[in-house]
Amino acid sequence: MITTGVTGQPWRASITPWGSIEPWGGTPALNWFVAADDRWHIPSDEAAVRQQRVEGTAVVETRLRVPNGDVVQRVYSVADAGGLTIVEIENESTMPVAVAFDRRDVLTERPVAGVPIEGIELPPGAFVLPLGHKAMLRVAIVHGVQRSGPVPAGAATAMQVVRGWLSLTERASRFVLPDGERGASLAEAVTAERCELALGSIPRCDDDPAGFALALGELVRMGERPDHWIPELVDAVERLGPQADWDADVALAASCRVLAAAGETRARRDLERIMVGRTRSAAPDQPPSGVRAVAWLESQLADQGALLPDGLPSSWLGQPVEVYGVPTGDTTSVAFALRWHGERPAVLWEQAGGPIELTAPSVAPGWSTSDEKGETLWPPPQVADVSFA
Repeated sequence: MITTGVTGQPWRASITPWGSIEPWGGTPALNWFVAADDRWHIPSDEAAVRQQRVEGTAVVETRLRVPNGDVVQRVYSVADAGGLTIVEIENESTMPVAVAFDRRDVLTERPVAGVPIEGIELPPGAFVLPLGHKAMLRVAIVHGVQRSGPVPAGAATAMQVVRGWLSLTERASRFVLPDGERGASLAEAVTAERCELALGSIPRCDDDPAGFALALGELVRMGERPDHWIPELVDAVERLGPQADWDADVALAASCRVLAAAGETRARRDLERIMVGRTRSAAPDQPPSGVRAVAWLESQLADQGALLPDGLPSSWLGQPVEVYGVPTGDTTSVAFALRWHGERPAVLWEQAGGPIELTAPSVAPGWSTSDEKGETLWPPPQVADVSFA
């Protein structure tokens, strides 16, 4: 399930695959139901329910199929009025519908009529709101002492919240990738994972030291101060030291970046000495799940100073690529873009944190540069035996 909430506030809830909101801590769930011209539709029982994150963020869209179109629910949390989770329902079908909710202690945009609900059994306190063709309504759960009343005027919209989440997650890195070979969907998966981390879904160090170190690395890249996490990070590093695999390699690299951000110079140097003596392991052939997917995707784009180290997927040939903020070291990162001149890619790059030597051993053998920024024309690349599928 997907987590919703506001960073910096304790309230959290899970969003089910059919759009119910289940607050953590025992507060009753908020469920929704739609009466179309054929019958009542219960989302948890319907086969024609589709759900997605909007641009990978913590704004969740659930589509319920009814005759002549979809009724679309969007769920997102805002800091307005001390914290709210807003449920937005839009009727994209060609006929009017009615929407029922099974909790009355929510905020609404219009008065709730006390008419009985027929054709479906709902708990006491449920209410129904009519919704015309192409119309929209919003209700909101209060993150605190429950109360009824109107949804605050001027509360953030779903797209404003999407932009806020993207602004946060893209502090770490950003990708504009072709659709082929799952590039675009992997970029959205990175955004989704960072949203979950920002809302507190962090692996436990005792259970998953590599996952913990990678998660902390992402939080710090998004702007969180690392100081109070350092003792737990040291424990994770001690557990990872003897581990000889890709998981440990990327987790230790993330730990170095966290120690650098925390100003822990001595600990960082000690860890760097450990890493110099390690034999690096190859990345998995397929993208792993969870926070490891972030490290995997970034390693396919830049591995230390090597750009596109495993080559360019065949479906990316001729397609524009943009990459921003991928780490190349403890304190350095690179941004680069590919633009095409016939069969040849023009690469534009810019380094941050100080220049290192950049290469492209698979795409442009023999090319290298230590310039902080610039552009050049690479030769026509060979089709790479690499896949993001």
